[in-house]
Amino acid sequence: MKQVCTPELLIRDLYRETSASESIRLREAIAADPVARQDYEELRDSMLELPKVTFRPSPASIRNILKYSEATAVEISH
Repeated sequence: MKQVCTPELLIRDLYRETSASESIRLREAIAADPVARQDYEELRDSMLELPKVTFRPSPASIRNILKYSEATAVEISH
């Protein structure tokens, strides 16, 4: 029998990267298997402990990217 609750699938589900059918099968497996439920809860709790990181490039980085884009842009002639 194929294992339904792999760690990879549990993580994908936590990040909402599973298909609808995968999510349904996973929910059924978690409801029926206490070990799977515990694994899911531990992964969920761990995910919630991760720091919330947002990345913001500096204005200088944005300027450099735009300058590079402008310098390497291909002109389209009509």
